[in-house]
Amino acid sequence: MFIDSHCHLDRVDLEPFGNDLNQFLDASKADQLDHMLCVAINWEDFPAMRDLVTSQSNISLSVGVHPNEVEGHDPSVLELVEAANRDGAVAIGETGLDYCRLDDGANVECQQNRFRNHIRAARQTNKPIIVHTRDAKEDTLRIIKEEGAGETGGVLHCFTEDWEMAKQALDHNFYISISGIVTFKNAKQVHDVAKKVPSDRLLIETDSPYLAPVPMRGKPNYPNYVKYVAERVAELRGISVNEVADMTANNYHALFNRG
Repeated sequence: MFIDSHCHLDRVDLEPFGNDLNQFLDASKADQLDHMLCVAINWEDFPAMRDLVTSQSNISLSVGVHPNEVEGHDPSVLELVEAANRDGAVAIGETGLDYCRLDDGANVECQQNRFRNHIRAARQTNKPIIVHTRDAKEDTLRIIKEEGAGETGGVLHCFTEDWEMAKQALDHNFYISISGIVTFKNAKQVHDVAKKVPSDRLLIETDSPYLAPVPMRGKPNYPNYVKYVAERVAELRGISVNEVADMTANNYHALFNRG
């Protein structure tokens, strides 16, 4: 049975399932999707996301604000802590740094301050932190170290950086999550990391509705497509798909289900 460790169910197109989450969940059973983590992107949409998934025992949720969010509310450490504890979030995030489309230096400072606040909230709640990093390798690792994020640990999701960054993240008590990008022919760097991550630190995800894996590339992505990620990871590591499913499920529970 598979676990999708990172998806955005509130943004997934449910029209093929009658706009009914329960119909989608029933259909996903055929693909052996056992559990998924619905990850928050901004503060304003969090209540609706929470209400969508909170009654589903096979869906967990996080609370946080993505680094690319610039218009909405930027929650304080206290607000993040209160929301996480009140609404049963299993993680803080997604947060992090994304320098790919920066407009000015002010956005860098804003992202870094937000990232630090999320780490502090994660430490206060003893919940793992979900980190998005893009074109910000050095600053991401520096802030993780400066803020003591290794104390609570977390995951670098949809990992696309090199093995050197992965090693440093692993040294700071982080997991590495592989998305559908691993199925792309030219994603050599991701292939290399997927082969090398220790078996007790690897997660798989869809990041749906984005980044649909081959053979669904270019189409809307769904959490049950995590099976294609598992198949490619299994191929790269020379093990069975069932082994990948079991290994990553165990890792998910170790990271996110702390009791």
